[in-house]
Amino acid sequence: MLYNEILKMDDHINLNASHGNIDIISTTATHFKYDEEEIVKELLEYIRGTYRQHYSAGSDRIQTLDLIEACGDGEAFCRSNILKYASRYDKKGTARRDILKILHYAVLLMHFNDKNANRETYPQ
Repeated sequence: MLYNEILKMDDHINLNASHGNIDIISTTATHFKYDEEEIVKELLEYIRGTYRQHYSAGSDRIQTLDLIEACGDGEAFCRSNILKYASRYDKKGTARRDILKILHYAVLLMHFNDKNANRETYPQ
């Protein structure tokens, strides 16, 4: 089955960033009206590329975001970067690159939100 045909399936897609795997859980084929499958594919390629850039020490080494998370600021950092790239959209660099960065930080924000969802709450 071709990649595009796989992504046109319904339900959801599981991304395993640590191993670069894509697991697609679906039983029904769906047509995407707005080329979402191509956009998701481009986003995955962009994210993979960030692991080859200078600020990454590889998947087994500590990255800056790991240190930020250790301080308890992972969600805030990602949210702030979404705001940063959204506010500069199409003003510095390219608009498409800004959107990819927003989406990447949104994926990271989702990761930290899911990880921290069982936090203990304190009365205000």
